[in-house]
Amino acid sequence: MTPVTAAGLPQDSDSPQRGPQSAPRRSEAPGYRGRFAPSPTGLLHAGSLVAALASWLDARAHGGAWLVRIEDVDTPRCVPGADRLILDQLARCGLVSDESVCWQSQHGTRYQQALDTLAATGRAYPCACSRKDIEAALLAQGLQRERHHAAVYPGTCRPENGGLRGRSARAWRFHVGAPAPLAWTDRRLGTQTQDVASDVGDFVLRRADGLWAYQLAVVVDDAAQGITHVVRGEDLADNTPRQIALQRALGLPTPVYLHTPLVCGANGEKLSKQNGARALDLNDPLATLNAAAQALGLPTQTGQVPEALARWVEAWRLKYPPAPVSTLP
Repeated sequence: MTPVTAAGLPQDSDSPQRGPQSAPRRSEAPGYRGRFAPSPTGLLHAGSLVAALASWLDARAHGGAWLVRIEDVDTPRCVPGADRLILDQLARCGLVSDESVCWQSQHGTRYQQALDTLAATGRAYPCACSRKDIEAALLAQGLQRERHHAAVYPGTCRPENGGLRGRSARAWRFHVGAPAPLAWTDRRLGTQTQDVASDVGDFVLRRADGLWAYQLAVVVDDAAQGITHVVRGEDLADNTPRQIALQRALGLPTPVYLHTPLVCGANGEKLSKQNGARALDLNDPLATLNAAAQALGLPTQTGQVPEALARWVEAWRLKYPPAPVSTLP
């Protein structure tokens, strides 16, 4: 098993390249590295543009680098060609990665190294349970899954509970440990707390179909790319405690987090590809960007896209003053 450290994670094979259309970076926070990480399960919609614009503005307000990472680890759900179309959508809005774009699907070795490290330290274990098994175990304990919430894994296959008991492994899970509140601070939402053991349980790192789970992939990639600040939608805020737990188990730095407001449709539900959100209308990129800016509480702009982006950077700087790079927990 190969240990993984913050310094030892494999880097992308491509050498960093500055995007030709990227706006100049300011120099007061050269250590800042942010990212936008869309999944190519469809084209960008109004909600995803809000997260993209916010992450870009935060990077520029800090004078740092903005990276784009294609999170295509869930390959069966990816739409062929959507990744390139997403990059084109971003470019038409003036949002171009400062370095070479990377794809999660190319980093299986990196994720395996992290899983090996967790297994060697007793923080990951194989699991034989199906969803039906988990539901049955919870019912046997007099517990029921809350509607619209994932079942809290009861720890059936934990080594201290007897492990696989001769059954074949289906997945690998993270051993969260004993119940304890995990607190973290969001730059917009303030202090947040979650007990991962009680609220989530031992979550999946590698799925039964052999694909890598989002939680492991995003933590490993953020560390490998040196990401210091994460700006993303508020719907991902409840993932943050799981990711911090993984960062601590792997000895990786914890980025500074900011979760942006959600964009909802007429039915009050969050816009998403799953509920049929329409792709961005880029016939007038500035109008589309203005809608995203308004969702972020920023003023409407006129003129050309580059000038509008520059003015939004200054407005963002006032709204969310530059935050220092975090350190190891």
